[in-house]
Amino acid sequence: MEEREVVLMKGNEAIARAAIRCGVDGYFGYPITPQSEVIETLAELKPWETTGMQVVQAESELASIYMVYGAAGAGKRAMTSSSSPGVALMQEGITYLAGAELPALIVNVQRGGPGLGTIQPSQGDYFQATRGGGNGDYNVIVLAPASVQEMADFVDLAFDLAFKYRNPAMILSDGVIGQMMEKVVLPPFKPRRTDEEVIEQCPWASTGKKKGQTRRVITSLELKPEVMEQKNLALQRKYAEIREKEVRYEQQHCDDAEYLIVAFGSAARIAEKSVELARAEGIKVGLFRPITLWPFPTKEIAATAKGKKGVLVAEINAGQMVQDVRLAINGTVPVEHFGRLGGIVPDPEEIVEALKGLTPGPSGVGEGSV
Repeated sequence: MEEREVVLMKGNEAIARAAIRCGVDGYFGYPITPQSEVIETLAELKPWETTGMQVVQAESELASIYMVYGAAGAGKRAMTSSSSPGVALMQEGITYLAGAELPALIVNVQRGGPGLGTIQPSQGDYFQATRGGGNGDYNVIVLAPASVQEMADFVDLAFDLAFKYRNPAMILSDGVIGQMMEKVVLPPFKPRRTDEEVIEQCPWASTGKKKGQTRRVITSLELKPEVMEQKNLALQRKYAEIREKEVRYEQQHCDDAEYLIVAFGSAARIAEKSVELARAEGIKVGLFRPITLWPFPTKEIAATAKGKKGVLVAEINAGQMVQDVRLAINGTVPVEHFGRLGGIVPDPEEIVEALKGLTPGPSGVGEGSV
């Protein structure tokens, strides 16, 4: 197989193929729409026969996240994938991973909620991902792909960040990106690390001991409050470093823009067309796309919005990221929200109409409402 291969595939398939090529040691998951193609593709490709990657369909989402915990504790590249209600079940395990400072990858291909909701796309898990759905003061590194190519690219990036900071990372996708088909340049093969390399690179791991050393115990438990406080303070210092060094975002047509649309993931894909349509009508608007939802590009959004006449946050939810945008802009520019619910994906024209609520009409007031 060639090192660089261009294939037409779904976003979920791209996740699976990239995992094999990026030297993942183990995938542990449970089927749920709209992300079942991840485990189905892995089962079809049988990487245990080629790279040695283990693929296990666990009995539940709870079991799968704790299989990830065990493999991550041994210094392995371990991952799982699910969709919204399944990831909700994993929250206890995710906070354990964060508390034990273990690197791992969780993929969430979002669907509508709350509860079992619908199998249609949504972005309603933004709070769950960026605020942390488990207990305690912790953060998960969150990457939001807007294309099938980024679904593939972000697998290796997520693992690199997870191991760099010993922190769980999440790819927060949705049913649009997971199910859509595009051409993808697959990443080159990266061989799985040997046991010796794992021990050398992950001295903190349960197997990362040299002769004569005591075996390490991986846990998030600490009974002494003064020790736990110091552990939490160390976590906060790590999170501050991630905020300083790992913010990622993309801008389009922002230099001459009078208005700004902020959107992530599939909503950003739709907003690209909205920008094109709005500019054809003479509305100078740009697009700001956060790629890291945590750490959130707070300073960058504030700087980009400076001097603009208004900001529209487009999401496929009732209004979640808009709260972070408003905190970033801090009242210096009007910020409005547009969203669709229940698994309904908006058309670009709907976002343009919402944008017109920010633009002055002949009377000097907005032409519409958001």
